Amino acid sequence: MKKSIFLPVILCFTLLSMKTSAQTHDGLLDLKGCDQKVFYSPGHKARAKEIAARCDRASRYFRKNLGYKPTTALFILGPGEWKKYGTFPVYGMPHYPDSLRLVIAAEDNDFWRSFLPPLDALPPALAESVRKAYTNQQGKLSMMPFFDLLALHELGHGFHAQAGLNMQRLWMQELFVNIMLHTYIAEKEPRLLPALETFPQMVVAAGSSEYKHTSLADFEKLYDNMDAKNYGWYQCRLHAAAKQIYDAGGAAVLPKLWAALENAGADLNDEEFIALLQTKVHSSVADVLLKW
Repeated sequence: MKKSIFLPVILCFTLLSMKTSAQTHDGLLDLKGCDQKVFYSPGHKARAKEIAARCDRASRYFRKNLGYKPTTALFILGPGEWKKYGTFPVYGMPHYPDSLRLVIAAEDNDFWRSFLPPLDALPPALAESVRKAYTNQQGKLSMMPFFDLLALHELGHGFHAQAGLNMQRLWMQELFVNIMLHTYIAEKEPRLLPALETFPQMVVAAGSSEYKHTSLADFEKLYDNMDAKNYGWYQCRLHAAAKQIYDAGGAAVLPKLWAALENAGADLNDEEFIALLQTKVHSSVADVLLKW
């Protein structure tokens, strides 16, 4: 999500891979049989297997459709190991401490729970959608289903960062990985769409009156220096936009957008960027800038 959180840095990946493989991960266990390296906190093997399996499935889908394979190691951590291997100060936010290691929380946590409003404060239909999407096996509300899917959002950053794509805009960088996430879920795991869509729908439906910054221009200027709640509103708008783009253009939008960004090269002004998106990708993508 935020640039300061996942630090997508384009460096010499051969050297970084050598450095990562040379590190020891005291206190962590190694999950075998995965497409990528996976390390997890003791007591969380079942969670590690579930998260790693979904990341592997998504990675295979993205590799097939984008023609690129990044190098990523998953770290699925309890709170104690998070302090040692993670860099985001609050337990729960999926993030990259560097360009290779993706850190994911193994346990439900207060950070996730803080995003759930009292259901009696929501319109009845939306409250029922939230209840259906986020009630766990113990009958309690949990945002774990949504944040587990955010791991695929972060995984997407590994693709464009390591491939060296010029994303043109910071909002496009975030929209792009949301399109990746939404496309994969819609195509391969559609039963998870309620978990993916309901929370952004809830935030967008509440309106923008409480937020100081709402324009894409402000997002570009304040990407690294914005109130966290305001930043979350932007992300929810971009999640909603990714759904609209998929609904309008289907799975074909994702590889077209990758190719357009890969081939664009130099920085484009707004008029040039809109023209590129309309002619090479889909009008719905250009509409994010035109109709924001």
